[in-house]
Amino acid sequence: MTAQAVKYANDFITFLNNSPTPYHAVDSVKSKLVESGFNELSERVNWAGKVKKNGAYFVTRNNSSIIAFTVGGHWQPGNGVSIVGAHTDSPTLRIKPISHSTKEGFNQVGIETYGGGLWHTWFDRDLGVAGRVFIEEEESGNIVSKLVKIDKPVLRIPTLAIHLTKERAKFEFNKETQFHPISSLENSSEKEKNKDEEHDACAGEDLTTEEFKSIQSVVERHNKQLLDLVAADLDCSISQIVDFELILFDHNKPVLGGLNEEFVFSGRLDNLTSCFCATEALINASKDTNRLDLDTNIQLISLFDHEEIGSVSAQGADSSFLPDILQRITRLTGNEVSTDLEGQPNSFFLESMAKSFLLSSDMAHGVHPNYGEVYEKLNRPRINEGPVIKINANQRYSTNSPGIVLLKKIGELGKVPLQLFVVRNDSPCGSTIGPMLSAKLGLRTLDLGNPQLSMHSIRETGGARDVKKLVDLFESYFENYYTLEPKIKV
Repeated sequence: MTAQAVKYANDFITFLNNSPTPYHAVDSVKSKLVESGFNELSERVNWAGKVKKNGAYFVTRNNSSIIAFTVGGHWQPGNGVSIVGAHTDSPTLRIKPISHSTKEGFNQVGIETYGGGLWHTWFDRDLGVAGRVFIEEEESGNIVSKLVKIDKPVLRIPTLAIHLTKERAKFEFNKETQFHPISSLENSSEKEKNKDEEHDACAGEDLTTEEFKSIQSVVERHNKQLLDLVAADLDCSISQIVDFELILFDHNKPVLGGLNEEFVFSGRLDNLTSCFCATEALINASKDTNRLDLDTNIQLISLFDHEEIGSVSAQGADSSFLPDILQRITRLTGNEVSTDLEGQPNSFFLESMAKSFLLSSDMAHGVHPNYGEVYEKLNRPRINEGPVIKINANQRYSTNSPGIVLLKKIGELGKVPLQLFVVRNDSPCGSTIGPMLSAKLGLRTLDLGNPQLSMHSIRETGGARDVKKLVDLFESYFENYYTLEPKIKV
């Protein structure tokens, strides 16, 4: 690998290690943007006069989705927007709202499956816990969210020994009854406490106003030792913790692997790869101030939560987040809200959408050496040979010929090799945010992503050299779209 490719790969490893949850991923992206001079905006205020030509900005929603953009020096309302879309979430296990239980002398933590994971890969793994916690500040009384990362192996889901398994050729389990992590052994004092809690729960005594709680406190709903770790990480007391959203992650660190360190071994490659590469490309493009000053477009990345469960949420790709932001920025001149001759600012938005393009970036299936028969015989993407254009006649992906023509030109200008993928006719095809955003906004769209193995496993495999290739492709897209777009007649 070249020195720059090695740097991107190592920076990506750091990004993965710092981003065990969507909240941490957005925080990692924010840190990169702020360091590069991007300014934060809030949806809670009017943006008139706040967004300037040659400026760089970002806005978050729910702290798990983020949109960042730069404004070309020759931007005018009605011009196009060059968009890269991706998602911040991955299949994982999340702690239930009431999680503490004991069984056979073990303390256990109740978990809920999130997304379509390869759940058997979560057994016999050292699991850490991370997420966001709402704490009540002692002086102000404000309730604020804080990121937490218990970076130690505190949980594990043990498998049943092969000697006790009837069907030794299969590995089947019940996700509700046989998929509980263990956290510790139950000691004698905990046994007595649990008996007392069971007695109190059955007592049914009337509570005074002072004693009443609409919901049990976190210490009543969760393992106290786990709460002790959370409180210690946040430097607060357990009594300050109001609620949290905690997510399990593989404590085994992301690494470069293989004899030549040509692979990335990590969880969450789907789809933090696209998030990292899109962020790097937007920052790189923003640093070329001369080019940005000549640009007539807005360059934008939109990284959404909840893709793995259908994107239907306030911060998912099927939400109002991207349309809302596009409505705001396509009307702004840099000084005030613009209006056209009929006084209908919405027409600028419609004009912009007709001139815009979305690269929907999500990971692709690289050909597997042990299962070559499940791939279409001619369309077999290989790891480290470049980003993959994903095509499906049934519109599970939004790619069509004009998009391929555009990306081919962009790839040639950026010297990035591209690959093609189509699923077999006798195999199901996944989907991503491309079709829903294309339909919602009327955007021309192309679906693509880097090739990988073991998609949705706790430990996936990607290409180390492919990281730089995807950054270079996105950077070429941001730099060249505004000149290429008028030349492709549809």
